Amino acid sequence: MTNSIREIPVSEGYLVIGSNTTENHPVIGSMIKGQVQNQGKKLIVVDPRRIELAQSADYYFPINPGTNIAILNGFMHVIVKENLYNKEFVGARCEGFEEMVQTLEKYTPEYVANICGIGKPGDIVEAARLMASLKPMALYYSMGITQFVSGVNGVKSTANLQMLLGNMGVEGGGVNPLRGQNNVQGACDMGALPATYPAYQPVASEENREKYEKAWGVKGLSIKPGLTVVEMMNAAHAGDMKALYCMGENPIMSDPNQEHVIEALKRLDLLVVQDIFLTETAQYADVVLPSCSFLEKVGTATNTERRVQPMHRVLKPWPGAKDDWWIIEEIANRMGAGWSYHKPADIFEEIRKVTPSYAGITYKRIEKEAIQWPCPTESHPGTQVLHRESFGRGKGLFTAIEYTPPYEETDREYPLVLTTGRILQHFHSGTMTRNSRILDETVPEGFVEIHPNDASNFNFTNGEVISISTRRGSIRIRAQVVERSKPGVVFLPFHFYESCANRLTVDCLDPVCKIPEYKVCSCRVEKISG
Repeated sequence: MTNSIREIPVSEGYLVIGSNTTENHPVIGSMIKGQVQNQGKKLIVVDPRRIELAQSADYYFPINPGTNIAILNGFMHVIVKENLYNKEFVGARCEGFEEMVQTLEKYTPEYVANICGIGKPGDIVEAARLMASLKPMALYYSMGITQFVSGVNGVKSTANLQMLLGNMGVEGGGVNPLRGQNNVQGACDMGALPATYPAYQPVASEENREKYEKAWGVKGLSIKPGLTVVEMMNAAHAGDMKALYCMGENPIMSDPNQEHVIEALKRLDLLVVQDIFLTETAQYADVVLPSCSFLEKVGTATNTERRVQPMHRVLKPWPGAKDDWWIIEEIANRMGAGWSYHKPADIFEEIRKVTPSYAGITYKRIEKEAIQWPCPTESHPGTQVLHRESFGRGKGLFTAIEYTPPYEETDREYPLVLTTGRILQHFHSGTMTRNSRILDETVPEGFVEIHPNDASNFNFTNGEVISISTRRGSIRIRAQVVERSKPGVVFLPFHFYESCANRLTVDCLDPVCKIPEYKVCSCRVEKISG
């Protein structure tokens, strides 16, 4: 997040796009909802499903899945055409404006409404005017923006809009991606990405290679970026990758095109899984290393607002379970590495030395108060709002972005659109929540949401078990006939192995960041006889 959770009351309004916030990030969702309902703040929601926040929205846009860029361009078309943009901010702090404006020219409300499946083009105009009047407006998004072949461009479009309105570098504004687990942000910060070292320093840089070779006392670090998760599975399937060390990840549940993933794992010479439960992936492993849960270990986590926080052990580890760092160090030393960490604080001290944005954060400081990076020195208070004076590259860059349709579009054989997501009671692949008796009893099996019109057309009723098929596979699942999604769109939670959404999803990737298009593919539904 460029901004902070504590700023939610400062915002005059909110654009929530591609985020079922009250279910997936309930603390933030409840704060936004409270400000709207109790303080009269304004809310615009863009989502294919009528999520809970849509009930409180001033404007709700039930767009067709995969059309985020089109509607964002539509909002910006109106803002530019009606001269509502922040000229001072754009002129002083941005570049690329004219090129973007040329691209926006064709994104009239009527043109956008046709792409997005919106019944009232005039609502696009009114919502854009409302956004321009909110000083500041905060923008929140999640995987409903990113999990497309155009995911990178979707994120750039959110930045285009907020720069156009002058909502960057100010309290209560910003572009605020809501991350997943408690340390997703921290894992990325530490270089758990194929192309970067800690603090997003490029692997391909010779200067960075020399820096980390010196810091780690090694030679021969590669300047070639690694593979993303889906690319790893493709490489294993092709026989180009022989071994996989899988830590806290369950690709059989979390990766697209499940049958392809299972076959890829079978073709490995060695699969090592390090996890707190015997996951679906662990059942294919040659070696399983039991690790500790967050309640059983010490360390730090960096949350969605860049806040580095201490973690304290509150339970004794289960017999045989070890801290992740201890397992990694033990393996490294048995391979001759000679590491000598004694506790997480030792590792954090190294992090400070090689991660400029963490340089001023000490264990002693965060024991007293969690700190937001960047924090370059020990006297620095941390950074609540990014880009107050300038952007990382100097001036903010407007990017001219065209809408591109999803990889798969509907046809006679697969006439419906399938989209996937989370529900309140379960989390991601269900590794933790489906091992919680209360949560699993609350929602014990998968379901698919389908509009009454579609249920009628395909001759089934609420509660019936139906078949859903795509070009990758099919599942049997119980239907929930509801009006939460528009006709022609079905929604499938991805937590349940018995009706795994990723048996159906397509494994095409965004060309830049290589994220799969989990959020849209074509499907068909069928009544099961008898």
